[in-house]
Amino acid sequence: MTHGYTTGTPESTPSYGIPQQRAAEPVPAPTPAPAQAPAPAPKKPGRDRYLDLLRSIALVRVVVYHLFGWAWLTVLFPSMGVMFALAGSLMARSLNRPAFSVIRSRVRRLLPPLWAFSAAALTLMFAGGWNPVKDPDNGGTWGLVKLIDYVVPVGAPPFPWHLGSKSGLLEDTWAVQAAGPLWYLRAYLWFVVASPLLLWAFRRFPWPTLLAPLGLTAIVGTGIVTIPGETGNAVSDFAVYGGCWVLGFAHHDGLLARIPRYVAVSCSALLMAFGLWWASGHLGPDGWDLNDIPLAQACWSFGFVVILLQYSPSWQELPGRLARWDKLVTLSNNRAVTIYLWHNFLIMATVPIIDQAYNLPFMQSDRAVAALDTSYMVWMFFLVWPLIGLTILAFGWIEDIAAKRSPRLWPNGAKRGAGRRQAA
Repeated sequence: MTHGYTTGTPESTPSYGIPQQRAAEPVPAPTPAPAQAPAPAPKKPGRDRYLDLLRSIALVRVVVYHLFGWAWLTVLFPSMGVMFALAGSLMARSLNRPAFSVIRSRVRRLLPPLWAFSAAALTLMFAGGWNPVKDPDNGGTWGLVKLIDYVVPVGAPPFPWHLGSKSGLLEDTWAVQAAGPLWYLRAYLWFVVASPLLLWAFRRFPWPTLLAPLGLTAIVGTGIVTIPGETGNAVSDFAVYGGCWVLGFAHHDGLLARIPRYVAVSCSALLMAFGLWWASGHLGPDGWDLNDIPLAQACWSFGFVVILLQYSPSWQELPGRLARWDKLVTLSNNRAVTIYLWHNFLIMATVPIIDQAYNLPFMQSDRAVAALDTSYMVWMFFLVWPLIGLTILAFGWIEDIAAKRSPRLWPNGAKRGAGRRQAA
């Protein structure tokens, strides 16, 4: 996300008048005006590196969560709420332009990376024998029509719950896991389409618009009103993360900065405490996984995001020891859609690769096999990142084409950073 920085104009040169003198007195020479120091050059617009860092942390947390399944990660760092808030702030900034062109630009950037992923996923599903027309969970012609969601994610795409065998290269639930992250694209698309109206409402009625999603979550996320099927899931997602999206508006427009920090942090802490209290009485099958508890997720994410944005330092460069991560932060932000779309599939792809280790000659002993079994998840963690890197090389450039930029294989900002250092 970029933020413009401008400097004030220099003060105008002071005028000096010559006082009228008597005719007998000589007229003194006017005192020369003091030379003004040149005005500092305006700062060039640049990335807000604090927000870039938050987005990178959110992506890493998503990958780690889907790999290990640790429920406490949803409490430690609510990634989806953070990502929606950052996207909302960027959307508010972009809506200084005509709304239709902004929506068209956002949709254009989203769809080509989705098409590449969908082509690969559907090819594997069809090759595995899946027929959407005969799928009992989707049913007949409607299952075929629903394939459009792999092209434009207005709803939940169909997929087989089981495909292949448990003894195959991939788990028989691989299609479910591969298509699982697509809910985020659906929610993001609807937020983008609704943003002109949401921003209009926020700027006229800021507090009702900001808090309305929490109220809606209390209705549709607690069972007071039940909406069946994927429509209910879509409405619930919109409510749970709507507050975070509007918080992005509040951050961009400066509303959060006008609230005393102690007030914002205190109220956020109370809201987060309520979220944890609610979660304690509504634990799902995975315990403290807030993804299964909508109202707790909404309250915790909302308060967490308020605190993060209240302390937003708006760095133009990563400070101190964080600077060593600059290239990876730049890369992950330039390839955020690619990383998010493919990471679950790549996690599953580590399994058949690691399984080949059992065939190595030195793995014939029970001790070696037990050691690999014990460290299996660790090997998955270390292997998934090179696979993500290869996927960035193979498909990441599609994000550049979608954004009408020249394709780049590895956009980590290295050349740009070198240019800045030389200029300095």
